[in-house]
Amino acid sequence: MTNDELAKSYLIKATARLNILHSFIEEEAYSDVVREAQEVVELALKAMLREMGIEPPKWHDVSGLILENRDKLPQKVAANAERLAKISKWLRKERELSFYGDIDFIPTEEYSLEDVQRARRDAQFVVGEAKKVISV
Repeated sequence: MTNDELAKSYLIKATARLNILHSFIEEEAYSDVVREAQEVVELALKAMLREMGIEPPKWHDVSGLILENRDKLPQKVAANAERLAKISKWLRKERELSFYGDIDFIPTEEYSLEDVQRARRDAQFVVGEAKKVISV
C-alpha cells in the first residue's frame, strides 16, 4: 500500500464520518458530534500529511506538522494552514471530554447546539481542504 492509497483511504473514512454527523445532531447527541468531528479532522489532516509523503504520528493533533509543512501544500490550502491548525487543536482538546467526561463535566449535558454547529462546520472545512490536496 502506498502513501497515496492510504491518503485516499483516510479521506474516504473522514468523509463517511462527516456524513453521519447529521444523524447525531438529529438525535441531539451533541457530545458525539464533537467527538466524531475530531476524528474527521484528524483523519483528513493525516490524509494530507500522507499525500505530502509524511508519515503521520500516532497522536491526535497534527497541527504542528501541518504548519511546518505548509510549503508542500497547494497554495490555496497553505493559506489556510493556521485555521486548520486551530481547528485541530480545539477539537483535540475536546476529544476525551466529549467521550468520557469528567467528575465535573457530563458530556451529554455540556455541549450546546452552537458547539455542535462549530464542530460540524470546522470538520466540513477541513475535509474540503483535504479534497483540494487528495483526489478521491
